[in-house]
Amino acid sequence: MAISNVLLVHGAWHGAWCWAPLQQALDQLGIPSHAIDLPGHGISPLPLGDLHGDAAAVVEALGALPSDTLLIGHSYGGAVISQAAAHSDRIAHLMFIAAFALEAGESVNGFLRSAPRHKVELANIMVPTDEGTTTLDPEHAGALLYPGSSTVVQRANAKRLGPQPNATMTQEVDGAPISAIESTYVLCNQDRAVHPEHQRIMAARCSSVIEIDSDHSPFVDEPATIASIIQEVVNA
Repeated sequence: MAISNVLLVHGAWHGAWCWAPLQQALDQLGIPSHAIDLPGHGISPLPLGDLHGDAAAVVEALGALPSDTLLIGHSYGGAVISQAAAHSDRIAHLMFIAAFALEAGESVNGFLRSAPRHKVELANIMVPTDEGTTTLDPEHAGALLYPGSSTVVQRANAKRLGPQPNATMTQEVDGAPISAIESTYVLCNQDRAVHPEHQRIMAARCSSVIEIDSDHSPFVDEPATIASIIQEVVNA
């Protein structure tokens, strides 16, 4: 199926703002893209929700786009697009960037418990709150998540990060779209947030795998690289 547009779904603690460098690079290639704020994130006026609520927001956004969309999820956003794709027929291709490509009955935490144990530095900067959410230590989040960007960019992005509901990590997806929809996994082999070996397990579930020498947020640190990968999928 031909692809005419791209919908970008951010990961935990983030918002649509994180895709700005990539969208600028896609504009230069003539590829239209849209980025969504999941409920309660970025400038969304809605309350924070759970995985299924996040996925429902993506399904709603897909409804406003042509039925030949490349749906891209980063990190936790992979779980969101896994769930959304089980409830939408408007997706031509799925792309997971260092993301949780889940199967039916899996949650983010469920996958991590079942997979071989690998520690990541992200765990050291997660701060639990009394509201059933986690935040990230702003003093260290920028350098960990965007190590290829300037200190100025790291600090600015860290200040934009918000709370993430714990429920999003424990709720299971109820479909297995990667068995029915073409998919690409972009594996970041220097990742310190989603371990590369965990990514490798989930990447094996996808139709194709592209491994890059990058940390967790290549669309911020190396937007041209990710734009080129998207261009290849769009033109395939």
